[in-house]
Parts: sequence; C-alpha cells; structure tokens
Amino acid sequence: MKVRVKYKKTGPLKFISHLDVMRYFQKNIRRAGLDIAYSTGLSPHQIISFAAPMPLMLTSEAEYFDAEFVSVPSHDEFVRRLNETGTPLMEVVDAAILPDKAKNSMAAVVASSYRVTLTEKGVSQYGSEWTEGVKKMVQTMLDEETIMVLKKTKKKEEQTDIRPMIRSMEYRKTEDPGNQEDPGNQENPEASEELFLLLDAGSIVNLRPEQILTEMCSRMGITYDRFCFDIHRLETYMENPSNTGICPLIEAGDRSF
Repeated sequence: MKVRVKYKKTGPLKFISHLDVMRYFQKNIRRAGLDIAYSTGLSPHQIISFAAPMPLMLTSEAEYFDAEFVSVPSHDEFVRRLNETGTPLMEVVDAAILPDKAKNSMAAVVASSYRVTLTEKGVSQYGSEWTEGVKKMVQTMLDEETIMVLKKTKKKEEQTDIRPMIRSMEYRKTEDPGNQEDPGNQENPEASEELFLLLDAGSIVNLRPEQILTEMCSRMGITYDRFCFDIHRLETYMENPSNTGICPLIEAGDRSF
C-alpha cells in the first residue's frame, strides 16, 4: 500500500539539503521498524518519492513524501513511531493511505503557500523602507497584467511572465508575530506584519518566493539579500478531486486507518 506522509522541516534544518532529508527518512523508517517495501533487482532500495523539495534556507510545516509499505500500523501508531525515532525539528504531523490510482506527490503538486518575514538583519538593513514599500508593491504587482523577470534554470536564462503564476499575494498584520515555525527562535518578536504568497509550484510550472522578493526589492531600489528574509512554506497543494479549486496534498488519501 502507498502512504503519503506530511512532515515539518524547521529551525537549523533549513541548512540541510534535500538529499540529506531523503537519507534521514530512509534511516528513520528503518529505526521505527515500519514494514516498508523495497524495489527488486540487484540493488534493492526503499520505494519512496518526495514532493516539491525545497531549496536551502527555507523552513516548512507542509512537506510530503510517498512511500510503499507491505503493511502499516494504525495512523496514530505510524506517526508516533516515526517521531519517537526522529528529531522534533523534522516532525511527522500526518499520514494517509492513497488509493491505487492516486498521482504521486511530485506529479500532483500545483501550488505552495508561503509566509515571508524580515529577519533581524532584514530589520536592521531595510527597516521601514521595506514595510512601507511592500504595501504598495503588492497591490501594484497584482494590478499588472504581465510581470517580466529573468528566470534562470540549469540549462538557460530567459525572460518569463510570472504574473499568471501568482495566485494570491497579501501583506497583512498577524496576531502571532515572530518565528512561528520555531518558537524557540524569536529572531524578530516585534514583527507584526507579514507577506503571504500563494504561487504555482510543481514539475511543470514553478515560481519560487525568492523570485518575487527579488523583483520587489529591485522595484523599490534596494538590494535583495536572502539573509534578510525568513521564508516559511505553509502548505503544498494539489487540484481538488471535485474540481473545486485546490486542497492540501494529504487530502488525496484516507487518514482514518
């Protein structure tokens, strides 16, 4: 059976690569004593695939992977065993058994949502210049029909219209300021306004929040510095099976096992 697992990636784990995350879960599944399925052939390996892996320097509360198991315990026992043998910085928060015809997680991804705040360095470097500028910039960019930026890939660089890839963008006050994904690391406890983004994501069309921030900084006449921003993924989405918009990837399966 195929199981979709939802997990967080927080704190200093933003500095580890996707390959490290893969190795972590391969070992953690073995430590937890779960009955995972292996491929056949001369070099058997765990049957596991990850959805929309994040680049370095991002944290998240909604990362996913799919894995095939010969058998699984109950939902609560499954989650408990993975968390008992793992780190709280990579906490498993949910799991669901997928139907046979479900798309794998990477193919199913269509969008991701993010929360962006200034780090302590960002507050020092940008100050009110960012706060005042981003309020106007959000509405300006949403009102534009096209937003041409230079997108770089491993193979080429080209001018791309990113406006159709921006599903929503909002700068608003929040009731729970600070570094919410890592309560022990309150870099900026006075921050009360945050930028929220809902962007296209996946293997075909993918817009990274860094590209939005780079464009905003360029328009404001300030130099984009990655270390001035704390980018946190809030959720990863797929098309709703009932064709009514999008829903979290975990909704593709049955969580009541």
